[in-house]
Amino acid sequence: MTALFNFQSLLLVFLLLICTSAYAHQLFPGIMDRNKNGVLGVFWKCARIGERLSPYISICCLLMAGSLLIGN
Repeated sequence: MTALFNFQSLLLVFLLLICTSAYAHQLFPGIMDRNKNGVLGVFWKCARIGERLSPYISICCLLMAGSLLIGN
């Protein structure tokens, strides 16, 4: 199954995108701040979500890890 048809995999892809974008923005802020529009703007928006909602995102990551460990 692809991530589009499996809800848990889709959530995992979104969480990984948010966490990776926030980490990349921390390392290279100039590159991400230049590209706020267009296709690369998605990464900037995900970085903002990851930075502003970091406690909730980390809780979601822990819950996802627990569900993957228990479910498989």
